[in-house]
Amino acid sequence: MVSNEAQAAVAATVQDDEPRLIVEPGLPARVAAIVEPVLGQLGYRLVRVRVSGSEGCTVQIMAERPDGSMTVEDCEDVSRALSPVLDVADPVDRAYRLEISSPGIDRPLVRKSDFDRYAGHLVRIEMAMPVDGRKRFKGALDGTDGSMARLKRDETAEGEEPVVLLPIEEMSEAKLVLTDELVTLALRREKQAKREKRAAKREERREVRQSRHRPHRPAGSA
Repeated sequence: MVSNEAQAAVAATVQDDEPRLIVEPGLPARVAAIVEPVLGQLGYRLVRVRVSGSEGCTVQIMAERPDGSMTVEDCEDVSRALSPVLDVADPVDRAYRLEISSPGIDRPLVRKSDFDRYAGHLVRIEMAMPVDGRKRFKGALDGTDGSMARLKRDETAEGEEPVVLLPIEEMSEAKLVLTDELVTLALRREKQAKREKRAAKREERREVRQSRHRPHRPAGSA
């Protein structure tokens, strides 16, 4: 398992404008093109868009902050910002329900940094095209090598190497497998995000108090 220090180092290098390498086709892609710039202006990153019609039409937008956190309050803020934008752009030709969500614990991986950040954790990967005769892979992530994800397979057939390199841009889906270690990591990050938010609010209140007590000089005074 990758150390906390190594994971922190990876998180520190994540760029807000890092592109997604695993993207959705069709209607979800059109929705993504509309919402992604708005999310960026708000300080969030798009993870995935899904349009489902199983029980009425639902447009699900999965988003996060660059550090991977996403609170209920964040989802509410994003929903308020995106609703009028989507109403104007009108990319869906029928009535729909907008749903904003966090990536969740067993989250999809869509950026190169995701594969580095979750090195050591189990992942399921489905390729758009077969690699060595396979489209589905499962194993522990071992970071990246250029544009490739390195995977230590949990099962191999005769003649297969235990470690395989998979091109990230040719994946149709990559998703973490829920484990106790992953739950522990998610809880730790959630607590850290809450502490940082409380600290930011305290700093904001402190600055407001200081501005109220700061003396104001009359206009034109030396």
